[in-house]
Amino acid sequence: MAVPDENDDTPLSLRNSRATLDRLLDEMIETPDRMATLAETIEQVFCETRAVMVLDMSGFSRTTQRHGIAAFLLMVHQMKRLAMPEIEDKGGLLVKAEADNLYCLFDTTDDAVRAARAIVRQLKAANLILPEDRRLYASIGIGYGAVLNIDDEDLFGDEMNLACKLGEDIAGRSEILLTEAARATLTLKTVETRPEQLSISGLALNYHMVL
Repeated sequence: MAVPDENDDTPLSLRNSRATLDRLLDEMIETPDRMATLAETIEQVFCETRAVMVLDMSGFSRTTQRHGIAAFLLMVHQMKRLAMPEIEDKGGLLVKAEADNLYCLFDTTDDAVRAARAIVRQLKAANLILPEDRRLYASIGIGYGAVLNIDDEDLFGDEMNLACKLGEDIAGRSEILLTEAARATLTLKTVETRPEQLSISGLALNYHMVL
């Protein structure tokens, strides 16, 4: 959660807090004639252009069934201990952790890709000494664009949704997938990607796999 800046002279009524968002949404309901103006205010207060990284762990249904919930929690804790130093080292911010998922913000796609690759390397190294049924694997989706950041605690936006889709549903073990927007802003010369396409409910989803 963001720590209030004592030097921040932004009125409390216009800070990107959950309370501010709820107040603006209430005003939308109560004064529908001001909806366009209020929507613009929400954009101004909450919108950031950032890279979003969504990390999802895999294989936990079997782990939980075989070893119980404590084993599941231990593996999630191990994953976070390995991932967090890499996220922070690349200038990232962990916005929220839910179950076996991490949702992070970075200033650039390059930073997000650096962190993702480092996390995959750390997990692979850890797996060399972990029992086979307790090995750690991550699937990662990265997007870039406008997101609504609610007090560094929650994220909304198209690129957030796409990153979630890639990380949680499409990426395989140790795979890093980029949205079209993220690939367009990637400048790392040492990173190669391959375009991919998947049809979902008749709609084509274009993305890029980091090789």
